[in-house]
Amino acid sequence: MPINIAVFASGAGSNFINLFNKIASNNLNGSIVLLVSNNPNSGAVKFAKNNDICIKIINKFRYKDKATINKEYKSSLKENKINLILLAGFMKKIPVDLIKIYRNKILNIHPSLLPDYGGKGFFGMNVHHAVFNANEKISGATVHYVNKDYDRGPILIQKKVEIQNCKGPNEIAKKVLEIEHEIFPKAVQIFLNKM
Repeated sequence: MPINIAVFASGAGSNFINLFNKIASNNLNGSIVLLVSNNPNSGAVKFAKNNDICIKIINKFRYKDKATINKEYKSSLKENKINLILLAGFMKKIPVDLIKIYRNKILNIHPSLLPDYGGKGFFGMNVHHAVFNANEKISGATVHYVNKDYDRGPILIQKKVEIQNCKGPNEIAKKVLEIEHEIFPKAVQIFLNKM
């Protein structure tokens, strides 16, 4: 029986779209039934609308305090009978009690080889700028379980890519994104195989 997946995304949603397409082509035995986003104008939201995926916008403009935001997360996930949460470029910290409820059922994709270039402030292009400025020869991507500390949960899968010929952070970002698209579905499959 396919499991119900929620994707949390804030931006263009390329990992979300990639996962959706893998599932659509029967490469993954899951069903993305919910998109949670803090950004109503994101590419992820547009894609979800076009593909009849339930969308929940949760941000501080719609819900004034953390307690209400937390309640909205919980009720949306419960309503959609979610078994697995995938963070695909989600720019908000997941509340601790949500992490407790979905213990070992939240996966995050991170654009570096954790534990390097992880933690508060290290997301998206910030990571690639830091990697480039440090003259790293190798970067990559990591999928890990989410716990209460930013980017510190147990690693499920990671893959390296050579970046010594990259002329700047944008080139690194492009190479790393290819790795993300490769390993995130693999990580989901590993998770599903354990169920």
